[in-house]
Amino acid sequence: MSKSSRIAPAVPGHVAPWSGREDVRLRDMLHAVVPAGGSGTRLWPLSRAQNPKFLHTLTGTDRSLLQATVDRLRLLSADDHMYVVTGSAHAVAVARQLPSCPESNILVEPSPRDSAAAIALAAAVIAERDENAVMGAFHADHLIADDEQFADTVSRAMELAEDGLLMTIGITPSGPETGYGYLRLGQPRGPGFQLAEFKEKPDQVSAVEYVSSGNYLWNAGMFVWRVDVFLAELAAQRPALHDTVRRLAAAWEAPERATLLDQLWPALERISVDYAVMEPAAAAGKVGVVPGNFGWNDIGDFDTLGSVLRPADQFGNVIVSSEDRPVLTVESKRNVLVPASGRLIATLGCDDMIVVDTDEAVLVATRDRAQEVKQIVDQLKETGRTDLV
Repeated sequence: MSKSSRIAPAVPGHVAPWSGREDVRLRDMLHAVVPAGGSGTRLWPLSRAQNPKFLHTLTGTDRSLLQATVDRLRLLSADDHMYVVTGSAHAVAVARQLPSCPESNILVEPSPRDSAAAIALAAAVIAERDENAVMGAFHADHLIADDEQFADTVSRAMELAEDGLLMTIGITPSGPETGYGYLRLGQPRGPGFQLAEFKEKPDQVSAVEYVSSGNYLWNAGMFVWRVDVFLAELAAQRPALHDTVRRLAAAWEAPERATLLDQLWPALERISVDYAVMEPAAAAGKVGVVPGNFGWNDIGDFDTLGSVLRPADQFGNVIVSSEDRPVLTVESKRNVLVPASGRLIATLGCDDMIVVDTDEAVLVATRDRAQEVKQIVDQLKETGRTDLV
């Protein structure tokens, strides 16, 4: 069974309702950070290095995944508390899509250094402005079905974060997925749990055991913490990274920022925030988790996208476009069709296929091999066709 058939449902959770803060206070509190990076290679050729998936409208609306993420976070955060960390190649597009986001809140990385550097830089910049801030980090390219339930779950995490825990949000599994990392729950704590352990992506047998036990959640890479607590842990675990981002943040509003970025950023360790901070902190009992039941999906490939979107006909064919684009299907079922170029896509006797038509390239694949599209990108790189990547 593919990942797309195990989308986490939006159903009521088993944790008691959050104790309740007024919305205005939440908007004063949460500094929402949206890491917007990566090229989405399994969504090639629609998602490319210069036009990654978070900038696309993939859900049948006129809002990109990035815009939908920011719209959702407005339930928790004011526009001047909204931050995006992105690469220099995408900064202009991000600013155009998010005109309400202050220019100084779009934090531009000179080069990708993985999530620890991106999130740590945001935490340091926020700490310069508000040393008591509560910060949340949420990916730009995830799909959420129930925005209100999402906001309630983040609010639960904020409550424990204020008590000094580094918080993560786990997704209640809907099946034994091998494509996600897992979170092992410890003892109950307030509106959530102590996090006992991060677990790597399991094999099928382990995944079945995890889900059957009822003691594991999917790791969705969502975090909430006080910036002072996070930066203190970063200093303990990765002092060089901590010192660099603090130096950069101190100069963020100063003329020397660009010079310092050019000097310091390339030397930063390339490591995820999970490995750099969260896993060792969890081993020391410093991490908490709240379960999320808000219809979460990491749109990683076209098969998953085809399972998320509503079919365009009674035969299960899915058209991925926010515009009225020409598609003709004859005796064809359960296909995922992406008419991005505007040309007619016509299928005859095709079942369970992916057809992506862009101006530069056309992809034809079976849905059960959607995860392998990355191999095409790898081969293009090996043959020097970086213009198509």
